[in-house]
Amino acid sequence: MKVKSNIWIEKDGKVVLSLWRVRLLEAVEKTGSISAAASQMNVSYRRAWEKIQECETRLGIKLVDTQTGGSGGGGSHLTPEAYAYIERFRKFIAGLDELVSERFEKYFLDEDDT
Repeated sequence: MKVKSNIWIEKDGKVVLSLWRVRLLEAVEKTGSISAAASQMNVSYRRAWEKIQECETRLGIKLVDTQTGGSGGGGSHLTPEAYAYIERFRKFIAGLDELVSERFEKYFLDEDDT
């Protein structure tokens, strides 16, 4: 047996931040584009944009700045607030998988299962 866990943060019963959403934001910063980030995450542009908008609305802050340009196109980058939330989320989840595994082993695995 193996244990799996998934942590997310909710506000008023709706997801505000999750590892998937943090990875999406990081992909936006890495690629410089929501479209490219969506492609990297194997989701449609529409889904990526909707998830970013949900986060922004629920947190009450702007996470991604987008620019529309002429023939040179646009681009996207994270706001300082986005960086702060990513850093806080990453610190929050650091070590949780190990803690969950330890507790799982303590309560579910006996010596014959390991």
